[in-house]
Amino acid sequence: MKIVTFCDLDDSVIDSKHDVEHFESGNSGGAQIAILDINTIFDFEENKLEACAEKFISIALLDDESDFDAFKNFGVDAWIKTEDIEDINGLLNLIEKRYFAS
Repeated sequence: MKIVTFCDLDDSVIDSKHDVEHFESGNSGGAQIAILDINTIFDFEENKLEACAEKFISIALLDDESDFDAFKNFGVDAWIKTEDIEDINGLLNLIEKRYFAS
């Protein structure tokens, strides 16, 4: 899957089978997954049409419980705690099977 990150994320935590681009470094568009955090939510909102495919899933990184309240108003599809980032591949695999299986 093609992934675009709007936040500062060490993409080495994401399986190499995925194509990861960082929005700030430039991206080619068409991402199926967008990853953001509380600091980049407005960048995501302003640029998601440019960076993402028509059908995409957004994943928010939560630093604390108060982040969830902010994200729920933006229609974010999935959440993962920043402290659990090593589990992101399980979430990506689930999304791939559920939403992007051929």
